[in-house]
Amino acid sequence: MATWEGVPSTIFQVLLQGQFLTGFLLYLGATSGQIGFVIALTTLVNVAQIGVAFLIQRLPRRKWALVTFVSIHRVLWASTGLVPFLFPRPLWVSAFIILYALAFIANTAGAVLWSSVIGDLVPPRVRGRYFGIRNTLLNALGSLVVYGGGVVLDRYPGAQGFLILYIVVWIFSTANIIVFFFYPDVPFEKSEERKFLPMFKKPLHDGLFMKSTLFLSLWLLLQNVTVPLYSYVMLQLLHINYQTLSLLNVAQTVFMMASFYFWGNLNARYSNKRLLFWTLPIITVSSLLWGLLSVLPLFPVLFAAHVVFGVGVGGFNQLAFNFIIGDTPKKERPMYMAMYAALTGLASFIGPVIGGKVYEWIDGWPHGFQVYGMQLIVGGLMIILIALLGRRILKDV
Repeated sequence: MATWEGVPSTIFQVLLQGQFLTGFLLYLGATSGQIGFVIALTTLVNVAQIGVAFLIQRLPRRKWALVTFVSIHRVLWASTGLVPFLFPRPLWVSAFIILYALAFIANTAGAVLWSSVIGDLVPPRVRGRYFGIRNTLLNALGSLVVYGGGVVLDRYPGAQGFLILYIVVWIFSTANIIVFFFYPDVPFEKSEERKFLPMFKKPLHDGLFMKSTLFLSLWLLLQNVTVPLYSYVMLQLLHINYQTLSLLNVAQTVFMMASFYFWGNLNARYSNKRLLFWTLPIITVSSLLWGLLSVLPLFPVLFAAHVVFGVGVGGFNQLAFNFIIGDTPKKERPMYMAMYAALTGLASFIGPVIGGKVYEWIDGWPHGFQVYGMQLIVGGLMIILIALLGRRILKDV
C-alpha cells in the first residue's frame, strides 16, 4: 500500500516541483530572490516538526491524523494553480507564496506522521532494500512525468500549458488522498516521556546523533545555495527549453534510480554513516563539473553534472532517511526525526535564500560567472568541509 500510494503522489509532486515550480513562478512574474525564497519555504516549516513530534504522542492512533494533514497539504498545494484565476496580476506571486506556505505547514505534521508510520511498517532487516526498490520504481515513473510535462510546456507555452499540468495535478492529488484511507493503522509505541522538555532533550543529549545532524545541516546549507536554482540558471540564463531541461532531469533521475539499488545493497554491508560520507565527494564533483562550461560544449557538461549529482544525492537522501529511522531509538524516533528535520530544514531554507539573492546581486556580471561561478565556489567549500569535518564526524563507532 505504501508503494502504491507513492504512484499518484509522485505524479502530482513532480509536476509541482523543480523546473515546473520555477517555470510557473517565472510565469507569475517572480524574481530569482522570490524563487529562492519559495523553494526554501518547504524546509523552513520543518522547524515546527519539533512541536508536532510532541503533540502526536497524545494521539491514540496515527492514521486519521495522517489522512487529515495529508489532505490539507494536497488541496492547498494544488490550489496554487488557481492563483491566476482568483487574484489580480500584481498579487499573483504573493498569493502563491501564502498558499504554498500554508500547504507546507500542514505537510510538516503529515511528514512526521508518515515517517513514524512507515518506520514501523517496514522491518529493519529489509528497510534498506525496500526503500531502494520503492524509490527506484517511483523515480522511474517520475522520469516519465518530468519528460511529459516538459513536452506539454514546450508545445503549449504559458498559461495553457500550466493549466493542463494543474488539471493532471488535481486528478492525482485527489487520488493520493483516497489511497491514504487504505493505509493500515499500525500500533504506536510512544515515548516514555510525557513532558515536552525531557522529550526534547533526548536527541540533544545524544552526542553522535547531534554531531552528525549538525554536519549534515551545514552540508545541505552549502548544497542548497546552488542546486535548487539550477532550473533558474538553465531557463533564465542559458535559455534552455523545457523539453531539454526535462531530458536532463530524466537522466539525473535514471542514474539516481540505479544508485538506489547500488546504495541499498551496500547498506547491507556498511553502516548508514559510512555510506553517507561516501556520497559527499560525488555531490561535490557534480558541482565542480559546471566549471567545464568554460571550455566544453553546453549539453555534455550539463548531462555529466546531472548524472553525477543523481548518483550522489540518491544515496544521500536514502541513507540520511535510513540513518534517522534506523540509528535512533524506536520510542523516541518522532522527536529524533523532528530534530533532524528542524535543523536540516533551517539550513536548507537559508541556502536557497542566499543563492537567490546572490543571483540578483551578480546580475550584470560576466555571463560565465553567473552561470557557473557559484557552483565552483560552493564545490570548493564542500571540499574543505569534507576534509575538515566529514571524515571525523561520519565515522563508524
